Amino acid sequence: MKTPLIVKSNVGSSNRRTRDGERGITMVLVAISMVAIMAMAALSIDVITLYLAREEAQRSADDAALAAAKIIALSGITGDPTNSSLDWGAICGPDDGVNGLATRVAKAVATQNSIGGQSTATPTVTYSAGAGYSGAGSGDCTSLNSTPFGVNPLVTVSLTRPGLPTFFSRIWGYTGEQVSASATAEAFNPSNSGSAGDDGGVITPVQPKCVKPWVVPNQDPLNPTPNRGNYCNQFGGPGACQPIVRPSDGSIVNAGISIGGTGATGVIGETFWLVPDCQQPGSNCTLLSSGFGFGGGPVQPEANYSSSFGPGGAQPPPNLLYVPGQVTTPVIGIPSCTQGGEFEQAIEGCDAPTNYSCGVPNNGNIVDTTIAPGAQTTTGVQCLIHQADPSNITGSSGQDYFGTFAAPNFFPFQILAGSSSPMVSAGLAAGSPISVSNSIVSLPIYDNTATGNPTLGSNNPSNQVTFVGFLQVFINAVDQSGDVKVTVLNVAGCGNTNAGASTNPNGPIVANSPIAVRLITPP
Repeated sequence: MKTPLIVKSNVGSSNRRTRDGERGITMVLVAISMVAIMAMAALSIDVITLYLAREEAQRSADDAALAAAKIIALSGITGDPTNSSLDWGAICGPDDGVNGLATRVAKAVATQNSIGGQSTATPTVTYSAGAGYSGAGSGDCTSLNSTPFGVNPLVTVSLTRPGLPTFFSRIWGYTGEQVSASATAEAFNPSNSGSAGDDGGVITPVQPKCVKPWVVPNQDPLNPTPNRGNYCNQFGGPGACQPIVRPSDGSIVNAGISIGGTGATGVIGETFWLVPDCQQPGSNCTLLSSGFGFGGGPVQPEANYSSSFGPGGAQPPPNLLYVPGQVTTPVIGIPSCTQGGEFEQAIEGCDAPTNYSCGVPNNGNIVDTTIAPGAQTTTGVQCLIHQADPSNITGSSGQDYFGTFAAPNFFPFQILAGSSSPMVSAGLAAGSPISVSNSIVSLPIYDNTATGNPTLGSNNPSNQVTFVGFLQVFINAVDQSGDVKVTVLNVAGCGNTNAGASTNPNGPIVANSPIAVRLITPP
């Protein structure tokens, strides 16, 4: 038998020879992929750099807009809605970086923040009126005096960071990029906002927190102008004191700005004493005005209660009697210098649980006549503003102060750091101008004249009252009897006939100040 023919297959050799030609292709593919991956990674670095720069630009614009709005709120121009004092230009004048304080502050804040490792280009600052205003913004707010600008003024800061460096995209010919941002902030003030067209003609009330528990009547102790040294509500004076705000719509009665502590051309800048409406000494608040009826009678004793028929040691007119507001615990933000109970702590810190509602009845709007406020006010204010000597009421003994103590004689009012100011402890020189101070506080204004409102005393055991506004004041000094010398910085009125407040879909504005500063730029 023949031996089988065995044929050797060359298939494997052929395949090997074919694959030999493909050797190294993986390395080529990996190399090509690495180029693409590195290009994408490089591009993502540039994209992230631009994204972060955009966030830095937005943050810078937000800070600048809020800083300018804060200057507007503290300046009092929302209490001068028609620029009757012609002082708006000092706050938000021409956009040239010279005349307008708010403009200067906005630009300083914007340019001190770096974007992409460098400071920004000069931002643009414009002003416009609040809701209901359809006109274009202006670099000079004095051009808006025919609009309701003084009710809810808006400030817009726009900035651009050009020439933002790129790292890898320049390979494709891109040598630089730019980012832009814009922010709008509002100094919300409800005074007469219903008449100005905001919220469809409905006054939106504020519901501020951290308000100091000194409840004052709706009376302006310097309006009408004193007559030969006699003040309103005094014998020989010009008659009854006018309200601070109109209970019907919250508008400011004596709108405008005055200097030198008088109310000759407006309530902003008025300087007077807050005096306890309580017989002293005593373990509670027995009203000095109870013989007349709190809020009753043709001559209101709540303002300018002369020491001739008041307590010994009370400061003379012009003054305004205050009663203690109820304090709800816990009080927060209490400084280490506190010594007393909840009322004193609410002066020194923040009575957070008490939500005073403006223009609407609220269970938090209660006067607590079981409190004797005099001594607690003295120690509380000393702790709050760092005043060392309550017997010194003509100058600073550590607290912040105006350039002309207690009676600023130029606008905008300039606050100087006292020797005991926390900002001085942080390194600022004493006497330097500042815009943040513990001496700036807010007080509720009680409607003591409206028909049907309860009066304090036996006819109103709950002592629940209605607030028609808030005073933002600067505390100059406190004396040993609990009398507080203040200068009015701003007024926020909300009225007492706010029928639409409960139907407002947004509800009341909740803030730490009755003149709420807020960003309104959509996210």
